[in-house]
Amino acid sequence: MALKSLIARLPYPSHSVQRAIGVAAIVAQAGIGVTGSVVRVTGSGLGCPTWPQCFPGSLVPVAHPEFDTLNQWIEFSNRMLTGVVILVSALAVLAAWRVLVDHPQRRRLVKLAWTMPGGVVLQAVVGGMTVLAKLEWWTVAIHFLASTPLIWLAVLLLRAFNEGDEPARWLVPPLAKKLLVTLVVALWGVLIAGTTVTGAGPHGGDPETHRLDAPIEVLARVHGGLLVFYLLVLATFGLVLMRGGTPAALWRRYAIVWVVALAQGVLGSVQYALGIPEALVSLHVLGSALVIVATAALWSGARDRGAVTTREPAPPESGVNGVPSPVMR
Repeated sequence: MALKSLIARLPYPSHSVQRAIGVAAIVAQAGIGVTGSVVRVTGSGLGCPTWPQCFPGSLVPVAHPEFDTLNQWIEFSNRMLTGVVILVSALAVLAAWRVLVDHPQRRRLVKLAWTMPGGVVLQAVVGGMTVLAKLEWWTVAIHFLASTPLIWLAVLLLRAFNEGDEPARWLVPPLAKKLLVTLVVALWGVLIAGTTVTGAGPHGGDPETHRLDAPIEVLARVHGGLLVFYLLVLATFGLVLMRGGTPAALWRRYAIVWVVALAQGVLGSVQYALGIPEALVSLHVLGSALVIVATAALWSGARDRGAVTTREPAPPESGVNGVPSPVMR
């Protein structure tokens, strides 16, 4: 009760603040994956060879003849960016909790918000395992894949800030719903296959790390084939939507998925043809995050939970101790 009382003293977050926090959560969860790819392609994965310290006895980089200074600071900077993700996650929890104080029905919003700091803890543990395992390709794959549901959940969190709390009502026919589920499964199939291509590729994060002993040509074909399957499911989903009754907003989200997915496919093909240059690897990781965001937005847009009714604090008579809540603009 004391903690609830403390939260109740915070200004009530306005709708614009809630939306900004939701967007920040998406950017933070997606961005940390992109910066992680920079660590990998620059060979800085073991710039800090221990975890949670950078070097034994030091949390920060120190001069060492076996480790390049630039690589140390690239890896250390990526670790420090975790602090930004923690800050955004904390703001998400505080904003959702503050809304819950005035509107007790908003429990789903709070649960989604708590997945953000929970994800930070998970990523920290997996990241530590990756370093201690000397960047074995499968640990790097797990580290990346662990971030993908967090991006998805951040999109759902933003949606939750902007929708009501009624039971989800599907806006698409039953067949379209099944296709959408298949699309999500196909998406994660593409992502998993992509990590095997990365595992067999030249950018392991450190010159001495073990690589996946498999023909990269075959792995790339599997990865590309799964993307084609994803696009075929997406096209079929669109054909079903053409039967009528689809909201214009859902069509816009559908179009965005096409643009992002096709761009990602073209980028992947160019990257492979050019011999996987470092810059394109990080762009491809960014593209993966954007495909997740677009697909999650399509998923959430296909369901309706009613209009949001908690953009303002509760009326004085139902507020905490009968005192109106200040609003954070």
